[in-house]
Amino acid sequence: MEKIWLKSYPKGVPAEIDINEYQSLAQVFDEAAAKFTQRKAYTCMGKSITFGELDEMSAAFGAFLQSRGLTKGSRVALMMPNVLQYPVCLFGVLRAGCTVVNVNPLYTPRELEHQLKDSGADTIVVIENFAHVLQEVIAHTPVKNVIVTSLGEMLGLKGILVNLVVRHVKKMVPPFALPGSITFSSAIAEGKGRTLQKPQIGHEDIAFLQYTGGTTGVAKGAMLLHRNIVANLLQSRSWLMPFLKTDGQQIIITALPLYHIFSLTANCLVFTTLGAENVLIPNPRDMPGFVEELKKHKFTAFTGVNTLFNGLLNTPGFDTIDFSHLQITLGGGAAVQQAVAERWKTATGVTLVEAYGLTETSPGAVINPLNLKEYNGCIGLPIPSTEVILRDDSGAEVGIGIPGEICIRGPQVMKGYWNKPEETAKAIDRDGWLATGDVGVVDEKGFFKIVDRKKDMVLVSGFNVYPNEIEAIVAMLPGVLECAVIGVPDDKTGEAVKVCIVKKDPNLTAEDVLAHCRVHLTGYKIPRHVAFRSELPKTNVGKILRRELREQEKKLAA
Repeated sequence: MEKIWLKSYPKGVPAEIDINEYQSLAQVFDEAAAKFTQRKAYTCMGKSITFGELDEMSAAFGAFLQSRGLTKGSRVALMMPNVLQYPVCLFGVLRAGCTVVNVNPLYTPRELEHQLKDSGADTIVVIENFAHVLQEVIAHTPVKNVIVTSLGEMLGLKGILVNLVVRHVKKMVPPFALPGSITFSSAIAEGKGRTLQKPQIGHEDIAFLQYTGGTTGVAKGAMLLHRNIVANLLQSRSWLMPFLKTDGQQIIITALPLYHIFSLTANCLVFTTLGAENVLIPNPRDMPGFVEELKKHKFTAFTGVNTLFNGLLNTPGFDTIDFSHLQITLGGGAAVQQAVAERWKTATGVTLVEAYGLTETSPGAVINPLNLKEYNGCIGLPIPSTEVILRDDSGAEVGIGIPGEICIRGPQVMKGYWNKPEETAKAIDRDGWLATGDVGVVDEKGFFKIVDRKKDMVLVSGFNVYPNEIEAIVAMLPGVLECAVIGVPDDKTGEAVKVCIVKKDPNLTAEDVLAHCRVHLTGYKIPRHVAFRSELPKTNVGKILRRELREQEKKLAA
């Protein structure tokens, strides 16, 4: 496809980026640390560290790893929420030439064992709240070095109180035994007595094994090279720069976990090059606490997913936050619903701009212009040095306005899946096109719109029904807090549409929902079934899991 989207690029955004600006993420960090030494880099629970302090501590952690025999390419698992220890370990691992294996702290023993064995990680940093899970499986993994940390370990005197409350009042740390493990503080102290040996790190070295696909089968490790992440960093930064005020330090709210690729690239790495302060939110599900934390900061940027924005909008006190410094709000990870986007704009005065990407694309691929005046229902334009085409089921490219599978090619596309050449071949063709599994359309201006995931499509009497469309309509009802649409078996139509709703208004009825849908949807798209639920299944970053919801509904129907 011709790059028709270039004519819609905002002024100041280049068509291409120079991937050779940085050879590695270690170089990215070294430059930022030297340039922004005295600036705050990360803040968490009232404690801040500067770029200079982060430089010193991450070098010490990298030196510690090398003292334990780790060499270039060794895999190090990081199993922590958003705490100050995470960026220290992250940059320490990268500067030592090792590969980061991000681990969701909420993993079950089965999931953790699979990821540690599959990645071959021989070292792990784990927060003590979940160390008992590691204890269950460590004997079946290659892990030899264990560093245990606590929620308050880097918070100074306040940390003593935090740990006391977490351990003894809230009892959030189950007993565990990991013989031979050491504390994070001990590892840093040991590393400070050594010198970090800086290996030669280049574009083709693996920076991250970022696991994905766990909701649809066995999780696979996407091999994200330094080249992939550097490219996406540069692509994203070039998209941001024309719209950022440079008269002060940027402050970005980091509520999505840094072990997730969206927050990792967008918040941590892109904003590191800008000398920004990342305000870490360890537990964004505590919405009242989250709102209180937001009141303490003059934040300029905010990233999140639809459910996070929706939750905040429905939390008392959100309307008293000072949004006068906010310049950018970026939504991704799942479709941003129109009702949520419109409420966000009304509440904050800033457009909620939708972006699109995958773990396999590091993750950014398509982003709306940041000067967007209002929600447009699109995921945006392909970012610099990125090509996007749409293909039908036969693999042929389709034209403007015709739905097809979104396929992406660019320097941010992963090398492949770790030790899974067959899975890699299914995902990336010989010409470098990554098949996303998402169905989209493009208009004459080059704006792409997601229709839905292929596997989530509902087939009603031969008609394709895409859940995103119906969810967006149902979400417009004031009495709806959250909703998800799935297909269920139907004797007459093959499949029927079912909508599962979490109420905001307890008086909302199924007839209210259906009457609303009749106004906005054609007959075959109107839900045949309406169910009310106390909650919907979600991933760790708040993305609703339709597959799990389908399984739940099957059990209820049995």
